[in-house]
Amino acid sequence: MSTELPTASGNGAAPRRPMGRIATASLVGTTIEFYDFLIYGTAAALVFGPLFFPSLGPAAATVAAIATFGVAFVFRPLGAIVFGHFGDRLGRKRTLVTTLLMMGGATFVIGLVPTASDIGVAAPIVLVVLRAVQGVALGGEWAGAALLPSEYAPPKQRGLYSMFPQLGPGFGVAMSSATFLVSALVVSPEAFANWGWRVPFLASAVLIALGLYVRLKIDETPAFSKAATRNESVTLPFADVLREQWRQVMLGGGMLSMTFGSFYIATVYLTGYAGRADGTGVLGLSQTTILVVDILASGVLSVGVIGSAIVSDRIGRRPVLLVGTTFGIVAGPLAFAIMQPGNAFSFFVAMMLLMLVLAIPYGPAAAYLPELFHTRYRYTGAGMSYNLAGILGGAMPLLVAAPLAAEFGGFGVAFFLSALGIISTGCVLAMKETHAVALDATTQTTPATETS
Repeated sequence: MSTELPTASGNGAAPRRPMGRIATASLVGTTIEFYDFLIYGTAAALVFGPLFFPSLGPAAATVAAIATFGVAFVFRPLGAIVFGHFGDRLGRKRTLVTTLLMMGGATFVIGLVPTASDIGVAAPIVLVVLRAVQGVALGGEWAGAALLPSEYAPPKQRGLYSMFPQLGPGFGVAMSSATFLVSALVVSPEAFANWGWRVPFLASAVLIALGLYVRLKIDETPAFSKAATRNESVTLPFADVLREQWRQVMLGGGMLSMTFGSFYIATVYLTGYAGRADGTGVLGLSQTTILVVDILASGVLSVGVIGSAIVSDRIGRRPVLLVGTTFGIVAGPLAFAIMQPGNAFSFFVAMMLLMLVLAIPYGPAAAYLPELFHTRYRYTGAGMSYNLAGILGGAMPLLVAAPLAAEFGGFGVAFFLSALGIISTGCVLAMKETHAVALDATTQTTPATETS
């Protein structure tokens, strides 16, 4: 597969599109962003409860720690609006550099925050503020990372190249889990709880430097450059997208709500459900077992993303999305039934199912959401849809999972995921195919986004 694609130019020459560099920039960026985002979730499930909420007791402290993880989802739409505004007016590249630095800075500082035993109630407050900063940064990150390959790639290969930012969550899970695993194996449980958990946060500084280097090497996307040449930028992209394509924002968010729910229930909630550092947890698995399973499951996620993205170029985005969302209706109850024996193998199989529920619709999503919106507000529109899904499928499940499990057991959480699957399937059915649409069309050309 060639990584250099020709594109026409005004003087008849055929400059090369550096697709290998673009793919690398989008992959490295989202991997780092998700690593930063997910190490918080892992730490929240494993150690943040007693460190930052010691007065609540083990179970309630873990619930409170995971709730602070959900704070970021509330701020992600703000990040989509703010960075979408600058991404649509000033360009994709500069905006993505800013989101990377913002996320990285907040992550590094979390590794330095004193615990409640040192500064009392100020500790969780600082933690929540930094988590909000992470949420704003990630809210502006995904859309720009998705637009890099989607606005460069030819229509018939857009799913293929747009899969690279979608590999970020899988790689981020593997890296965050591996970092915590090494930290836990190298130091004693007491040392890990005291200071070892800080290592993954501080180590992110190296990754941020790498990501910054890669992103500074790329050029602006052709679609944005053409729109700028035609003077098509708008004063308020947020207002325009809501006025002209609000249905696509809502449907896109509903479509991905199930994928968010599956991902964060699997990578955050189940980490504590399976077993905690203090020896508690429904399944009673060791911290090492859980982290190893997370790493293996991330491989399933990555393979699923690659396959579904490539298939979407052949048969269209909508059929692939429908397969994933309908599978999601039954996958939650099936996964919780399988994991009940409480051994490592059954937990891995359950995690694999939940990762596949994410992977199948997530693979084509980085091509599909940009295809829904006009160039002049594409960054804002795609980001708003994606981060609306983050609230519906990321924040809400994490907030209700513990109460549902307490009242109905694990199947309460499972059937909540099924409800998200029904919502996502309905949204996909209300949308049309887009895989052949041109992303550098003029503002007078309407994308194929009208609902059936």
